[in-house]
Parts: sequence; structure tokens; C-alpha cells
Amino acid sequence: MVFLSSHNLIMKKYFILKVKDLIESKDVWDKAILLQDFSLPWNSEKPQKTSFRALYDDEFLYLRYDVEEENINICSKKGNKRDVINSDRVEIFFRKNEKLDQYYCLEIDPNGLVLDYVASYYRKFDRDWTWPKNQMFVKTNSNKEGYNVDVKISLASLRNLGLLNNNIIESGIFRADCIKLPTDDSNADIKWISWVNPKTKIPDFHVPSSFGILELKE
Repeated sequence: MVFLSSHNLIMKKYFILKVKDLIESKDVWDKAILLQDFSLPWNSEKPQKTSFRALYDDEFLYLRYDVEEENINICSKKGNKRDVINSDRVEIFFRKNEKLDQYYCLEIDPNGLVLDYVASYYRKFDRDWTWPKNQMFVKTNSNKEGYNVDVKISLASLRNLGLLNNNIIESGIFRADCIKLPTDDSNADIKWISWVNPKTKIPDFHVPSSFGILELKE
């Protein structure tokens, strides 16, 4: 589904369904709408499969990524959350408005290391910022197909940050497929996968055109 922004940009929309008893049962994700509409906007190849689902209850938003990955690459050079920048990972960005005056980013590697930061346009990052304490939780698992990432975010934190309004969350959903880890002479080699095609000349998710709409449905 698509949605027109105030600037008449066509935005994709994903509906998040509500559940009452969550979330440890194995079949709960069968209730969620399956999103597999991901592409490599800057590469003509077919991407490895990425599946995304989301649900919510009275207190939390639940996100699930199932990632097909032949070779999981995880960087450990810095020994802190900035290692995520050079690793396989899934990402979700949340914005307050189309101007990107302030938007919040979560990037999560297959081991569950989270790079959380706040940013403003254009590419002004505060990577010392962290998501409010005890308001966001992550669980990951590797398997023979690749890895999955579960994220649990309190609705209260989304509201307090100005990101949940009238059941709408403006979000970008991404994945970094790390083909080669960085060396002393080069950065990581990454294929960039996105739900929304930003239609930029070079890979860049930090632009207004990379966002879509997540809508909470009763």
C-alpha cells in the first residue's frame, strides 16, 4: 500500500496488527503481515531474502527480521557499538517529520550489538546518544539460513520521542549485507537493501525519500 506525504511523495505503508497475549509463543508471528518487499536500489542483483514483521500490544512494539545470509560477517575491531557500522546488520530509522530535523536510528548486528543514535539532516550523527534505558530490548539468533533479530520497543518511548502520533510511525527499514569485512586499507564492502527505494545516485538512507509509514491497526 502507498501513502501520499504532505509533499505529495508516494510513501509505502505497512500495517501493524494488535495482539493481546504476546510474545513467546512460536506461532504468534503468523498473525503478523509478512513484508518481503526489499530491493538493492543501487545494485541490479537480486538481494538475499529479508523478511520483516511487526506486531504491538498495549505497551510494546515488536519487530522481527528474518535474514537469509550465506556468510555472516561481524566486525570486532573497535570493541564498542560502532563496530556495527562494518558488520552485517538490520536497521530501522524513526523520524519526527519529513525535514529530518530529528530522527532516531537502530542498527543491530547478528550478535545483538545495537548501534543506537540520534541524527538530523544532513547526516549529523550523535552516536553517543542511547535509546531510553529499559525501553528497548533485542534478541538475536543465528541459524543455517542466516539470522533473525527480535526488537521490543516501548510505545511510551516512541511517544516521548515524538515518533508515534495518531497510530502512525514514519520509518525506514533497511539491511546492510556485509560482503567483506574492513581491512586496515579499506572499509567494509556492503550491499545496501531497503524497503523503500530512496532514488538517490549513491547509497544513502539518511534522506527523506527512504522512509515509509508503519500504522498501528486495532
